[in-house]
Amino acid sequence: MTGRTPRLSRLRRVVPEGRGGRGGRPVESRGGRPRRRGTQPKVVALGGGMGLSASLAALRRITGDLTAVVTVADDGGSSGRLRDELGVLPPGDLRKALAALCGDDDWGQTWARVIQHRFQSQGEMHGHAVGNLLIVALWEQLGDHVQALDLVGKLLGAQGRVLPMSAVPLELQALVKGHDPDRPEDVDTVRGQATVALTPGEVQSVHLVPHDPPAVPEAVDAVLDADWVVLGPGSWFSSVIPHLLVPELLDALTQTKARRVLSLNLAPQPGETEGFSPQRHLEVLGRHAPKLALDVVLADEAAVPDRDVLTDAAKRFGAAVELAPVARADGTPRHDPELLAAAYDRIFRMHGRIGPWR
Repeated sequence: MTGRTPRLSRLRRVVPEGRGGRGGRPVESRGGRPRRRGTQPKVVALGGGMGLSASLAALRRITGDLTAVVTVADDGGSSGRLRDELGVLPPGDLRKALAALCGDDDWGQTWARVIQHRFQSQGEMHGHAVGNLLIVALWEQLGDHVQALDLVGKLLGAQGRVLPMSAVPLELQALVKGHDPDRPEDVDTVRGQATVALTPGEVQSVHLVPHDPPAVPEAVDAVLDADWVVLGPGSWFSSVIPHLLVPELLDALTQTKARRVLSLNLAPQPGETEGFSPQRHLEVLGRHAPKLALDVVLADEAAVPDRDVLTDAAKRFGAAVELAPVARADGTPRHDPELLAAAYDRIFRMHGRIGPWR
């Protein structure tokens, strides 16, 4: 011990309690003025992986009343190992969502780096993420998925809430044509999210095992209570569509009075959606949830070669198309948080009911 104050203890938390103003507590806005719940849109974002993280990083810039509902079918990497060994929900996508909700101050960015840190070793700890271990430890201590994630969010000063879409680990299965390159015309059942995401074949449909998994009640309530629900971007078959395969969650999405925006990917994903046009993303979404209605389809203007064709596909959902520059300037297929935030804000103002946040 040197007597010096550790760096973490010197960091100032912007949200010392109450997580984003829940329960009526004020939170600090970007301008430093206190805000209360009810003065900004209630937004629920559904997805998983880096796509959901991109959406959350944008949405937290325009609202503090934000809930992420995260898929729990991951079976690869650290999450898959913890799932196999301990029988827990895969924590990886939940961890990524929490990291995306961390603030831009020293406290938030330090904790975002800590929970994303992966151990490098020659032993059993290699590849495990700190945040995965923290989340699983709290699940075992508290015996409650939601309470544990809320506690991690409070520690991080997360500007929103993270919920699993189901309280049971799910297996993603897909019907894939040409999964075996030696049998290009055969359709096989491919099991596991990691395998589906990397298949060289054409994914025709996906389903979950168990087939009718229970939704987390808090996730259903959040969707029903929202002003806006955002679906996507993300891995289409393994992160976006699975939310529509949880019956209670799909019912909430069809019954909610919230406006619904679908955020399209910037480019097809190698393997999973290789060769997909923007409108084909909508077509496969419709096949999995034919009763789903949307209000807005958001796409990057440079990623849509034919707006009229996309507009026709969106009309089948009752949706309008909004094109906006939302990609990073470096040419990589990644969303720019500030540009995506500006696009969401414009959609909320132009297509939403004029709410108390305006």
